[in-house]
Amino acid sequence: MTLTQLHYVLTIAETGSFNKAAQILYVSQPSLSNAIHDLEDEFSITIFYRSGRGVTLTNEGVEFIAYARQVYHQYESLLDKFGKNGTLKKKFGVSTQHYSFATKSFVEMVKKFNTAEYDFAIRETKTREVIDDVSTQKSEIGILYLSSFNKNIITKLLNSADLEFHHIIDCRTFVYLYKDHPLASREYIEFKDLSDYPCLSFEQGDNSSFYFAEEIFSTKSYIRTVKVNDRASMLNLMRGLNGFTLCSGIICEALNGDDYIAVPYKPDESEDDVMDIGYIVKKNQILSKMGQLYIEEIHNYFKNATKSSDAE
Repeated sequence: MTLTQLHYVLTIAETGSFNKAAQILYVSQPSLSNAIHDLEDEFSITIFYRSGRGVTLTNEGVEFIAYARQVYHQYESLLDKFGKNGTLKKKFGVSTQHYSFATKSFVEMVKKFNTAEYDFAIRETKTREVIDDVSTQKSEIGILYLSSFNKNIITKLLNSADLEFHHIIDCRTFVYLYKDHPLASREYIEFKDLSDYPCLSFEQGDNSSFYFAEEIFSTKSYIRTVKVNDRASMLNLMRGLNGFTLCSGIICEALNGDDYIAVPYKPDESEDDVMDIGYIVKKNQILSKMGQLYIEEIHNYFKNATKSSDAE
């Protein structure tokens, strides 16, 4: 097995096509096919199902790709730290729950690099996929939150996937809504005030669990609920339906606009409304240069947000 073969197999898995992969890799399709056949013969496995519509991973292939990403990521980290004048295009990916600060920090990080020399990716996705992406090293970093409700379950999942959680900031809960919402002028909002309005939440898939919810207090009985898949839809529903969601209160106006506000949520005496926002990585992993800078940008974002809040 060679690093070139690993590069080939990962590119095919990402594109779903030998032809597209050959174009990206600047190799002939027969040469690419031969390299994959040699790799499959060496390990006595079948990595891809081949059909007229492209290729898909076999069960063995899915497991092989997970390990291949880890090996190749370490190789890229070595090049990033010690390589000189390398021609390999480095990759960096982030998987995150739907946080505008995560996207804004990603933008600031990417600005510091030549995008012609790097392949960057940011994936706003479901909680379980954030964990899976970092576990398989599809992404180097994942962004999510822990609470008193989900901490034990999420921590067990992270441990089983050989991942570790790093704290960034603790946030209290806010109600996020359109600036002209009937509750927008309140000093604070209690749960009973929300009964006449639809609660908006991000869909977590068929195997979803209350523990994977991106919104705190997911087990409460909301009379009206609407599920969405992206932040743009959620913002539109806030405006069109007077919907609301529960969030950290850290809002990026540069991305979401200034038509939305966060009003403090007043929890019941028995409720713990603290959200521990942080990032996940593989255990004992040394972050790449991009990863280090990305985390720095997140810390800078929160530092500036805190200064702005204090000034107000």
